[in-house]
Amino acid sequence: MTDTALPLPLTLASGVERIFPTLTPAQVQRIAVHGQVRSIRAGEVLFEAGEHVVPFFVVTAGRLEMVLPSGTTERLVTAYGPGQFTGEVNMLSGRPVLVRSRASEAGEVIELDREHLVALVQTDSEIGEIIMRAFILRRVELIAQGLGDVVVVGSNHCSGTLRVKEFLTRNSHPYTYIDLDRDADVQGLLDQFHVTAADVPVVICRSDVVLRNPTIQQIADCLGFNKPIDQTQIRDVVIVGAGPAGLAAAVYGASEGLDVLVLETNAPGGQAGSSSKIENYLGFPTGISGQDLAGRAYTQAQKFGAQMVITKGAKHLACDRKPYTIGIDDSLRVPARTIIIATGAAYRKPPLENLSQFEGTGVYYAATFMEGQLCRSEEVVVVGGGNSAGQAAVFLAQASKRVHMLVRSSGLAESMSRYLIRRIEQNPAIVLSANTEIVALEGTHHLERVSWRDHHSGSTETHDIRHVFLMTGAVPSTQWLDGCVALDADGFIKTGPDLSQEDLATAHWPLTRAPHLLETCLPGVFAVGDVRSGNIKRVASAVGEGSIAVSFVHQALNE
Repeated sequence: MTDTALPLPLTLASGVERIFPTLTPAQVQRIAVHGQVRSIRAGEVLFEAGEHVVPFFVVTAGRLEMVLPSGTTERLVTAYGPGQFTGEVNMLSGRPVLVRSRASEAGEVIELDREHLVALVQTDSEIGEIIMRAFILRRVELIAQGLGDVVVVGSNHCSGTLRVKEFLTRNSHPYTYIDLDRDADVQGLLDQFHVTAADVPVVICRSDVVLRNPTIQQIADCLGFNKPIDQTQIRDVVIVGAGPAGLAAAVYGASEGLDVLVLETNAPGGQAGSSSKIENYLGFPTGISGQDLAGRAYTQAQKFGAQMVITKGAKHLACDRKPYTIGIDDSLRVPARTIIIATGAAYRKPPLENLSQFEGTGVYYAATFMEGQLCRSEEVVVVGGGNSAGQAAVFLAQASKRVHMLVRSSGLAESMSRYLIRRIEQNPAIVLSANTEIVALEGTHHLERVSWRDHHSGSTETHDIRHVFLMTGAVPSTQWLDGCVALDADGFIKTGPDLSQEDLATAHWPLTRAPHLLETCLPGVFAVGDVRSGNIKRVASAVGEGSIAVSFVHQALNE
């Protein structure tokens, strides 16, 4: 990083050479085989912020600077000299680039288009590792510095604001946040874009498009998250859902040469993506956040060529003929030779009369850094006895005054990993109440009081608590399947040996063989992860099922 570029946080100072590496002459020569050499003039713009398809450049002489434009001004982000290269993860996703690239000195570069860059990353392991690591760390740095093409104007007392911030954060898109309750200069910005406080959350996209209380779909469209889907292309496999199981299937399927399309309604990671830290996943002895794990897997799938589509989930399945067809909206249909259903499950909502009133304003279904900031130094309630609830309680106890953990059962031993139980037992800030159920929420614009009942004593307690985290049970996301596959009594998808002869007869199973281990009663349609009947609620299990399903996909394609 040059003296004129933005400073890195001290925590990353030792890793500057990994974020902005300088390639050796031999490495530069290997890259040159994949591209073409071109001269650059001082002042020449190589690409503009907002362009969808931009080349990858390696500087061999001269200097390139990356600037973030904002109206008539611009901010220098970094500069690249000989042996350094441009780009970050948007190079792989095909999303619009965030910065403008301009030659500050005349010189020469090697230029690669996206297809040749992807081929290079896939075939040259040494250079591929250097580029992928730099791309990921650069995106992390953009997020940390708030260097993006989005400004969110909102309030922490507004549920819509939390919804927008969560969407951008979980999709690893950098943004600047302006808090109406704390920023004294915000009125000038509101006046400039002709919006009022009543319009919050306001999303200012690419410095000129103003979205008032937008839907997630409107934000994704404005930021160019998705490339158009070719409805005439019959995919080898369409994966519905980008949780750990769906992402694993995408990585293995694309890396083995399959034409893979992934549909996700909100953000990669599923329920695991909202975990503050996962400590029992193989290979991460110090733990990894669900968002980091999902982000790496998402980028990995794109590296191998999987097409990822965000905010466009499956609405219905046409299963009466092959190829199967997945309906995304009223006009968009995607044909597929095989399908992997990885839509997961949502937390079960307790039957509280005014629950929806406080969702996002005191009631949350995730416990990440973002939610943790909202309840710092306050008392909180965590409802649930599984690993997700345990991870949330331990995480929130780091900054909260006290964590009340409520479980309906008599304890945690049957539903939680032992390492988490020990953490909870040894943490004086966590108060565990067994055989206890939340019974009432009270407040006006924000949650103010919570009541819970002890089923053994019958007594009810009411506390002035403003934050409740609900992580109880699971409701499978199977509403879109239109009766095409057999479900168990709780609505989860039955697969393999769990399918009875009656299930297969009702579905008119056409093959002489029995369904594969993860196959539904529809040949070539598989279910993995939390949506599958009998699933084991562990990230490693979901990843394993996603990878195993791909081996069965190959067999189904060969039939």
